[in-house]
Formats: sequence, C-alpha cells, structure tokens
Amino acid sequence: MSQVSETTWTDAAETGDRVATPAYFVPVGPVEGGYERYLATESTVSVWAHTMQHGAPPSALLARAVERCAPREGMRVTRLTMEILGPIPVAEIDVRAWVERPGKRIELVAAELAALLPDGTRRVVAKASAWRIATTDTASVALTADAPLPPIPPSAQIGWDIPAGWDVGYVRTVDIRALPDSGGARHVWVRSHSAVVDGEPVTPLGTVFAVADLANGIGAQLDPAKYTFLNTDLTVDLFRLPVSEWIGLSVATSIGPDGVGMCSTVLHDEQGPIGRALQILEVRARD
Repeated sequence: MSQVSETTWTDAAETGDRVATPAYFVPVGPVEGGYERYLATESTVSVWAHTMQHGAPPSALLARAVERCAPREGMRVTRLTMEILGPIPVAEIDVRAWVERPGKRIELVAAELAALLPDGTRRVVAKASAWRIATTDTASVALTADAPLPPIPPSAQIGWDIPAGWDVGYVRTVDIRALPDSGGARHVWVRSHSAVVDGEPVTPLGTVFAVADLANGIGAQLDPAKYTFLNTDLTVDLFRLPVSEWIGLSVATSIGPDGVGMCSTVLHDEQGPIGRALQILEVRARD
C-alpha cells in the first residue's frame, strides 16, 4: 500500500495545478488530559467564515487520531463518523482519542476536537466514532457495486467554476478536475496539496478525509450567495483503502421542503470505487 508523500508539486505555470500549500495543522505538543495540541493554519479556512475551519481538515485530524490510537496489525478503520458540534476555530485546538469498545476482531474508537476558551477551559467542537475491523484475505471474491469513474482529465480540462468568494483557505489547497455530470450526479477528481500535520506523510485514510467533506460544495444545488448549506456531520464507509493520491467524488445532493438536505457520495481511487460518504445539510436562505 503506497502512502501519499509530503507536498512536492511542480510549478503551477507549467501544469496549471495549484502550488504546494502549508500543512493544515502544525503540532504544538502534548498537553494535560491526554490531548495533543495543534495550530490550525490558513489552509483550513472555511468558505463560510474566515474564523472557522472547513470540515475536511478537522475530519482528517480526527481520522489521524483514530489511526494512532492503540493501533494493531491487521486491523483498519472501515467507517468513521464526524459530528460537528459548533464552529471549529482557526486557532490552537486539542485532539484526543480512546478505545470506546475493545474487541478481538471489531472495536470502536472515539475521538474529539476541543477549542480553547479564554478562561483556559475547553469546549468540544467535533467528535468522531470509528469502527476498526480485523482484515482477512477476500481478494478472490472482491467486487464493487458502482461503476468506476473515467480517468483524471488534464488540468486544461478542469471546467469547474469555484463560486465567487470561495477561492480561499482550504479550497486553495485542493486540485479539482471535473468530469461531465451524469445521472443527476456531479463527478470530480480531487487531491489535496497539503499534509494533514506538518512534516508527516499522509496515510491512505488521511488522503480520503482530506477531501471527502468537499463533496457538499461540489454537489451544491443552490446559489451560495442566496443560501447557506452547512453540513452537520460526515460519515465515510470504506470497503477498501485508496492506493492513489487522487480521490474521485460522485456526488448527488437532495434538498427537502423543510430546510434539510442530504449529500450522498461514491468515493473512488484510480482503480475504482472504494466506499461512500454521507452528509446532512442545514439549508437556510440568507437574510
């Protein structure tokens, strides 16, 4: 299984790609309570407000915490759900993880992100739960229910217009290559130019979570100048881990009559589908 290395991208003038960007988080060090502290960089900034993080970087940091929590050979994360409990500030944040339900073949790992308050206390702003399952050899019966995406187009064929005001922070850290829409879904290939934590290679799981939360923006059906549609959560189910730095998103968005939407995504790597993601949206008209 290959790992995605640190950012070493070629010059944008030659390829049309974005250049390397700062890591999403810089480690500060361990602190009391079993937490590790990180400084969020400008690469985490959300399109909704410059003071809050986009959902992708903190989900990737939570996934990293889960992977590093009491790891065991032959077990991997198969599903991770992040619940967003409030705005995640672009500032120093603390993260910790623990085994919630141990097991020989199946175990549940939990993690949380906490913002630091002026009085020195913490407020949990996001939490995650993840199932880890023992792996076995099922290569002879492997199959997929979804069709693969077409190959990644060259940068000259990107063809995806970033909405006005969205080319900031996190969005500037990703390279997006659009494919033609089909079956009511939008299809893109995307890769992140940023490491999750400064100085570390990105794991296959981190590669997925560095971009999965982008699906809400890719599949947007409403004008962001007239509506907000923030997701309250992100669930990713992976029947296999990716083997490439590019992740494909096949995104279909539905909006109900009472201010709730749903974004459903098939996840791919360059060898085919790898899993699915789901986000629930709070849809509101702007004043």
